[in-house]
Amino acid sequence: MKPDLLVNENFPFPALRKLREQGVDVLAVREIMPGAPDEAILRKACDTGRWLVTFDRVYGELMYSRHYPAPPAILYLRQEPCPPDKPADWVLALLDDPAQAVGQLVVIGEHTARRRPLPNDAG
Repeated sequence: MKPDLLVNENFPFPALRKLREQGVDVLAVREIMPGAPDEAILRKACDTGRWLVTFDRVYGELMYSRHYPAPPAILYLRQEPCPPDKPADWVLALLDDPAQAVGQLVVIGEHTARRRPLPNDAG
């Protein structure tokens, strides 16, 4: 079963549409809480049990340095020039085996996926 996602405002609409077409349950910040601060977005991911998908690296700082609670997983997509639907392919590839991302900050590029455990002392 694929996890539910919360995609940040910086996630391209064509990629959002592609994920939904593939049957992924996706909430989009731009639709439900546009302009929300990063802390509120992180809290929404935690409260709803959704994986956070973003191009914004601030979420690592919020959890590792400022000890905010962690959602089940964070997928940090590295800013690389690509077609606007390509990030969906990266996320879908990871969702084929979601266990590899649970409890992790996963840094995803076109040819790489690095994992770092989310802090246990968050909160």
